[in-house]
Amino acid sequence: MKIYRSIDDFKKLNGVIVSIGTFDGVHLGHQKILKRIAEIASKENSESVLLTFFPHPRMVLHPDDHGLQLLNTLDEKIMLLEKAGIDHLIIHPFSKEFSRNTSTEFVRDYLVNKIGTKVLVIGYDHHFGRNRQGSLEELKELASVYDFMVEEIPAQEVDDIAVSSTKIRKALLEGNLEQANTFLTYPYMLTGSIAKGHSRGKKLGFPTANLKLEENYKLIPASGIYFVEVTLEGSNDKLPALLSIGHNPTFGNNPLTIEVYILDFDRDIYGMKMQVEMIEKLRNEIKFENEAQLISQMKADEVSARELIKRRRNVNA
Repeated sequence: MKIYRSIDDFKKLNGVIVSIGTFDGVHLGHQKILKRIAEIASKENSESVLLTFFPHPRMVLHPDDHGLQLLNTLDEKIMLLEKAGIDHLIIHPFSKEFSRNTSTEFVRDYLVNKIGTKVLVIGYDHHFGRNRQGSLEELKELASVYDFMVEEIPAQEVDDIAVSSTKIRKALLEGNLEQANTFLTYPYMLTGSIAKGHSRGKKLGFPTANLKLEENYKLIPASGIYFVEVTLEGSNDKLPALLSIGHNPTFGNNPLTIEVYILDFDRDIYGMKMQVEMIEKLRNEIKFENEAQLISQMKADEVSARELIKRRRNVNA
């Protein structure tokens, strides 16, 4: 997959198959669109192009109150799109100036003149252009003027529930990791660097690594204890671990922390980057009466994690 950090870096290719959107989460519904543009590109002996934007438009248009919690960092999204088999990924910088393009200007100047669109595949209820005023009907009218085709993908259904980034965010914030991962079709990820903490875990016999997220817009799931697999910078190995998201209520009123306890692991990893794949939620966060109760529960959590590892190995055997 070729990556372009601006549409101006892209050399026009006549007759390409295109889709546009933020694609946050690259979830099941998005994957249907991506699969479709790849199918058409193969049939037409052409190439697939995805045009996305960064920062997210709401960050630019409402910088003080966008309240945005995204499912992917930009690097995570790039990794997921590469797995989807896209030929060209254009990540165009979104700005207030860019937002002032009318729907006609956007289609004429960008989709046609800069990219060379032959077929545009869009998701259900797609809007574009200044103030998102461009509709599917207008897009079809412009397509007839500028000689390209439009194909709309209807709402993707899973068990009669439409998949959307909004529903995935809601599931994660409610601690429903199973539903979120089903809609995503992959384990929800947290990516960051390992920072020094209070070393409480080490004193309790469970040395943890504090994960510091580098993007303040990344959605953090509900507090609780999760079974996860982690990948450290410079390695492809997935290491089983326990993840704690919460405020450590046993020790008073504390800021939110994300702590990782890697099983059977003893290395200094401070400062390294880590990617966490969230596999299963084990329990909610609990305030214990004392450290002894906390240690007892942590031992029980480790037993649960090791049992889960055995089950997963048997399923994959």
